[in-house]
Amino acid sequence: MDWADTHMPVLAQIRERFAAERPLAGIRIGASLHVTAETANLVRALVAGGADVALCASNPLSTQDDVAAALVDRHGARVYAVQGEDTDTYYRHITTVVDGAPQVTMDDGADLVSVIHGARTDLLDGIVGGTEETTTGVLRMRALEAEGALGFPVVAVNDAQTTRLFDNLHGTGQSTLDGILRATNILLAGRTVVVLGYGWCGRGVAVRAKGAGASVIVCEVDPVRALQARLDGYEVMPALDAAERGDVFVCVTGDRDVLGAAHFARMRDGAILANAGHFDVEINLPELRDAAVQPPREVRPQVHEHTLEDGRRLHLLAHGRVVNLAAAEGHPAAVMDLAFAGQALAAEFLVRHAGTLEPRVLAVPGELEREIARLKLASLGIEIDTLSPAQEAYLTSWEQGT
Repeated sequence: MDWADTHMPVLAQIRERFAAERPLAGIRIGASLHVTAETANLVRALVAGGADVALCASNPLSTQDDVAAALVDRHGARVYAVQGEDTDTYYRHITTVVDGAPQVTMDDGADLVSVIHGARTDLLDGIVGGTEETTTGVLRMRALEAEGALGFPVVAVNDAQTTRLFDNLHGTGQSTLDGILRATNILLAGRTVVVLGYGWCGRGVAVRAKGAGASVIVCEVDPVRALQARLDGYEVMPALDAAERGDVFVCVTGDRDVLGAAHFARMRDGAILANAGHFDVEINLPELRDAAVQPPREVRPQVHEHTLEDGRRLHLLAHGRVVNLAAAEGHPAAVMDLAFAGQALAAEFLVRHAGTLEPRVLAVPGELEREIARLKLASLGIEIDTLSPAQEAYLTSWEQGT
């Protein structure tokens, strides 16, 4: 936690201000996040601001048990998370956090909000708002909003520029390859990496795989993103065609059944399957198990070999869960500094505007994004230019064409 803190100067500055101003005094925050050293420093900032924090895991395989214990022992948080917990325990922990009647929710995948809207609607009136950290969670919240069922405002931290440009592009890009390499110890140079999905996360994975010497194929359903991938220098083709050529497959879509039986039937012997999406549904695991002629064999930690009828072997990483956290340590602290700064400031924003915000999915206010970027630049010793009054006037006037 201390090591991560040295690489999170923006959050440290927010924590210092929170300790002085106590903007979250008496506020109950319920959080379902990856229980890692970086998350611990977000919790420290919230506690410094006066919040009562209850934390559970957003993924059973990403919890760092020593961090969970330290948060309880040293920083007064309540933590309900154990590395490798089963599904029943996972949801029991979420329910425990929900039963604490949080006034602000923090989600990475929308599990807290989903449980509240499904089983504890009696709590909705007492909730000021929530934040959501991941693409999958934002999609779930927008679906609730479209149905007219969202019970409180949710700030889409995932959609902030400081998240997409840094957390998704640089964080997911680096940490996904880190997880694949830790699990397999393969050489990427000379291999073909298939990236399924070319959003911000997919772009990060593709550019780093290319930088490591791999040939990269991109598979997309969005024609604009597919065109962008082609102009970025990658091959673009349907996933069924890519299945015959890939050595490593990485799903980064936020959707389900991206790889299934039809793809497995075409893959080469030794193909590696990894998921960098939030939930373990992007690779169709039941169809993978059905295609195998014997139970999967663990050939390395976090690598399970599935042998098909014709003798081909497909290697599934981290049980199909998000590989950068299940097989590695997730995003570098310097990247999470920006994302968690957004979480902390969004919580402060929600409390400050309690009762005045509509129950909608909200963008991170621009002034908060600029404050995060300003603090980060200052920590790096970087100065930038400012507009002169004449330049500002030019940009806001329709009369000045020359």
